[in-house]
Amino acid sequence: MSHYFLTPESETTRHRVTGTIWGRDYTFASANGVFSATRLDPGTSVLFRLCTPPEDRPARFLDLGCGFGPIAIALAISCPQVLVDAVDTNERALELTAENARAAGVEDRVNVCLPSEVPPQVRYDEIWSNPPIRIGKQALHALLEQWLARLTFEGQARLVVGKNLGADSLQSWFASTGWAVERLGSSKGFRVFRLSLNRW
Repeated sequence: MSHYFLTPESETTRHRVTGTIWGRDYTFASANGVFSATRLDPGTSVLFRLCTPPEDRPARFLDLGCGFGPIAIALAISCPQVLVDAVDTNERALELTAENARAAGVEDRVNVCLPSEVPPQVRYDEIWSNPPIRIGKQALHALLEQWLARLTFEGQARLVVGKNLGADSLQSWFASTGWAVERLGSSKGFRVFRLSLNRW
């Protein structure tokens, strides 16, 4: 398995990935050694299809595990008043996200960074993620606890998780740890969840 959450040591082989997100056509630069290097990941596509673009307002969003940047860039394009932090542990992914943000004209509102580079006081109005399930349950729970704690009081998170990768057990875990969790829908073997501090 390619550990896409680590910075690869292999020589870079570049790709072009196309996709339609919220009615707009995109072409992204991608490369080997990053998550879903040669296509828009099916789970990410389901996330876009089952969630409408968020309200455009002055806000700060997080794309957790940004890969080559489709979520961060689509959010920035759809919401011109929003600042998006695109966070990943894979530095090649961050380089690609920065390149794609420049190409899309949103480099001033897509802040590309390692997790350690996010100031501890930063809070998010929304978190969007196709989280790295394959890092293992314990590491995943620690990761989600760390970042969900950064939501504002009225903030929301939208996550997509494969059913065969433990989506239903993850939904139960969210509920057991005090989150209000709503399943927005399922498609092509993926679940999309919305999390909040407040009950729906």
